[in-house]
Amino acid sequence: MAVKIRLKRMGASKAPYYRVVVADSRSPRDGRHIEEIGSYDSRSSPAVVKVKEDRALAWLLRGAQPSETVRSLFTSLGIMARYQDMKQGRHAG
Repeated sequence: MAVKIRLKRMGASKAPYYRVVVADSRSPRDGRHIEEIGSYDSRSSPAVVKVKEDRALAWLLRGAQPSETVRSLFTSLGIMARYQDMKQGRHAG
């Protein structure tokens, strides 16, 4: 089973906010997911991103692939840098 970390659109029409979820790559965008690991509100200024960092790292280490948008969010939060360090054996506290 190919697992993706991606955004799930929530909210009213023309007022979206997103949840960061771990889902099977075959399931629909707003369909069933395995675990919810955060949220993203792009409409607020500045954008608000909340992610359970430990869960995100655990899923990345298990082989889950982030979508392009989630990858850029994780990069801005420093999660991708910590993932690269952990993958190379350097545990960043």
